[in-house]
Amino acid sequence: MDSFFDCDLNKKQKFDSEHLWHPYAALKNTPARFLAKSAHGTTIETADGLKLIDAVSSWWCMAHGHNAPEIVEAIRRQSERMCHVMFGGFTHEPAIELGEKLVKFLPEGLDKIFFADSGSIAVECSAKMALQYQHALGRPERCKLVALKGGYHGDTAGAMALSDPDGMHVLFRGIMPQHFFAERPNCRFDEAWNPADFASMERVVEQHKDEIAAVICEPVFQGGNGMWLYNAGYLKALRELCDRYSILLILDEIASGFYRTGPRFAMMHAGIKPDIVCIGKALTGGSITMAACIASGKVADTITSSRIPAFMHGPTYMANPLACAAGIASLSLFENRDYAGSVARIEKRLRANLEPLRSLENAADVRVLGAIGVLELKAKPSADDILRVIRETGVWLRPFCNYVYTMPPFITSDTEIDRICEAIKLIGECEPAPVVEGEDEFHE
Repeated sequence: MDSFFDCDLNKKQKFDSEHLWHPYAALKNTPARFLAKSAHGTTIETADGLKLIDAVSSWWCMAHGHNAPEIVEAIRRQSERMCHVMFGGFTHEPAIELGEKLVKFLPEGLDKIFFADSGSIAVECSAKMALQYQHALGRPERCKLVALKGGYHGDTAGAMALSDPDGMHVLFRGIMPQHFFAERPNCRFDEAWNPADFASMERVVEQHKDEIAAVICEPVFQGGNGMWLYNAGYLKALRELCDRYSILLILDEIASGFYRTGPRFAMMHAGIKPDIVCIGKALTGGSITMAACIASGKVADTITSSRIPAFMHGPTYMANPLACAAGIASLSLFENRDYAGSVARIEKRLRANLEPLRSLENAADVRVLGAIGVLELKAKPSADDILRVIRETGVWLRPFCNYVYTMPPFITSDTEIDRICEAIKLIGECEPAPVVEGEDEFHE
């Protein structure tokens, strides 16, 4: 591995720029900003010797930090026995053990597990599961979903169709199925619940109730389209509305689950349970891609007892043994570490550091919940200024649109949180710059 980094780095990065696409970036003239050499704990080290605190958990998945020894060892041991076997016609011990752990870890009653490749695929599965459930009940006309404006559920076609209709995916409307959307909840998490905030959802559901199979939302925390934190009272009202019209409730906990907002799952802020939940990201501690779509017994039994009893989805890498081994180790860490305490500590530190940033001239808002901290700016600084702050502070941040945010690993120390917040402050103090078409916008 070292021989790679001994090569001419400029040559390697030139190849990268010409041949390798990166997320939400043009192929040419937007080279990768850093060449990662190794990552341990909270730190990513680059080939040129820079050490960066990973303030965004490498897109929110590295809950335990990078290369958690327990997870690395679990993958190594499993690789010596079996890297992969198809889940069609076979089962294996890692899948069974991970399933047993998930049933204990999830709220009671959510115990019918479909393993998926990624968060986007888990969302696709949840939508298909909801439609197949309604079809099993003799209601095939219920083939639409309701989602929230401002939401984000992934980049595959079905997941894009459930994300903000005016968000980053407008280019692809032609291939998306059409669903119904309610206005984004405006009642903030820390405000008193205002029932009027639910009027849009109630109106949409009542108008289209005979066409709707399910409602899907990110509970409490809308991530990739606005880093918005809304009131848990909305979820209580939503659960009641879905029950009233025999509509399923799907919660996308891919970003918010595993203590990110404080409790084990964000749904616990409202004391409700969905009919289907999607999880991912921190499921394997960020070590390898895996997600899951988990249904209640009601949903699973209805499908299983129907004319078409098989759930019609089957990824090649479903329940991959290496990913299952990583998931088992990750869940063991969640079970044995006081992450609720760690997240409370991080939240307190984020509030103390970020609340004063409301006074910045370019600040539009500050939001904090659990291990999530957001500085919303009126206008975004240039990519060059953001890069300068990253290099000067040794903190890896990836702002998108006008949002400078942190979602650090749960092992991040108070000193590191202070450094992260200082970097956020410095970005907030930069001069706003117009967005140049084609520029790498550090978008999620």
